[in-house]
Amino acid sequence: MGAKRTEITTEMLVNTVWVSTFLALILTMPALGLFMGIYFTTGHLLIGALVGFSLHFATLAFSDKISKALTRALS
Repeated sequence: MGAKRTEITTEMLVNTVWVSTFLALILTMPALGLFMGIYFTTGHLLIGALVGFSLHFATLAFSDKISKALTRALS
């Protein structure tokens, strides 16, 4: 009936914030860099958007493994 309460330490909270921050950077920066690189070198917005969008979702498919690796590395 009553939910079991888990004590959250400051260390756990700080670790969660860092893992989330690094995961967000890993998921967004390569796709954004590729999009901007294609757009600025070729001038094709649609091609850059499609490639960046594809890369973003390809990395999103591996986000669980990346998150677990980051958690192990930062613990």
